[in-house]
Amino acid sequence: MSQDIRDFVTPACDLLGLGEPTHAIPDFAEVRNELFAQLADRGFGSIALETDRVAALVANDYVQDGTGTLDLAMSEGFSHVFGTVEANKRLIAWMREYNENRPPEDRLSFHGFDTQTENTSAPSPRRYLEYARDFLGLDVDIAGPAGDDERWGRTEAVMDAASSIGATADAYRLRAIAAELLTALRSRKPEPVTDAWSRAELHLMAGIDLLRYHRQCAEPLEPGERYMPLSAIRDAIMARNLLEIRAAEAGRGATLVFAHNLHLRRQPSTMRMAGTDVTWFPAGALVAPLLGDRYTFVATSLGHSEAIALREPEPDTYEAFLQKHVTTDWGLLPASEVPPASVRTDPVQRQGYFPLGQGILDDADAILHVRGG
Repeated sequence: MSQDIRDFVTPACDLLGLGEPTHAIPDFAEVRNELFAQLADRGFGSIALETDRVAALVANDYVQDGTGTLDLAMSEGFSHVFGTVEANKRLIAWMREYNENRPPEDRLSFHGFDTQTENTSAPSPRRYLEYARDFLGLDVDIAGPAGDDERWGRTEAVMDAASSIGATADAYRLRAIAAELLTALRSRKPEPVTDAWSRAELHLMAGIDLLRYHRQCAEPLEPGERYMPLSAIRDAIMARNLLEIRAAEAGRGATLVFAHNLHLRRQPSTMRMAGTDVTWFPAGALVAPLLGDRYTFVATSLGHSEAIALREPEPDTYEAFLQKHVTTDWGLLPASEVPPASVRTDPVQRQGYFPLGQGILDDADAILHVRGG
């Protein structure tokens, strides 16, 4: 058992996936902060969180050179309410302090690798497309076909095909505009690529991704059938973003990526939604075959938690074994050292905890176990 992540990172690794089994408690993010500090000393140059990639530009501006304020970085630099997590605030503050007085090539970078979607909501693509249009200096009406942002963002537009905007004439007009913008942007790609051009591309791709997501929302599927393709689209976007982040960071050291275990594992993920088991290929399963031994996955587990009313695990479960062998608050050990056991059955859906199973263990190179949260 170890508390040094460097014991589990091979020289070939340039993308280290650190999972968490639930977003509901902050303990995993606190441990992540400690591990990232270790990795920065080992030559890692960046971290990517399960938050919107475009929004994260605001946080990275603060991290890199102090643009804005810490409060602005947290309020505008995160999506999915992760800006309210104190451990994330401490991470951003520490990265800013670390970067102070260092040359640009030695500064840590902050990224989001998610898209601005949830299973029950997705925003309008308008502002993302307008950003690219304005960068290009073109006179194209986007607000007209986009209409009111609220009609895209309401729950019914995602959950009810009849209420979706994704297959309307306005949406197809926006898709055509987006394609034209992308052609214009790529034709003006500077050499070397500038930060302003990269930001325009990120915004435009985010708008295109949202149009794709909303188009899927327009498919007339039963409620239990809607979640799988939407989850698959989201993770496909995540995978592309991770590969692009690695391409951008290739000369500056490896990247730590922190997200739910289900997004980072090497095999299909399954979760229960609307009474149906939903299975899809997550980002980890999409990038792992491309990266080979350059991808390392550390899955995480939890013993008990008062915060989510999770009791001590049953004696024959994977978590029970880990509770006995991890003698400090948390610890790391090779996944191969965890023997076959039973999957704990006490968690309920509202707790948000996904217990360890043999499938996750087979996917993982190591396990990080937190005894209590």
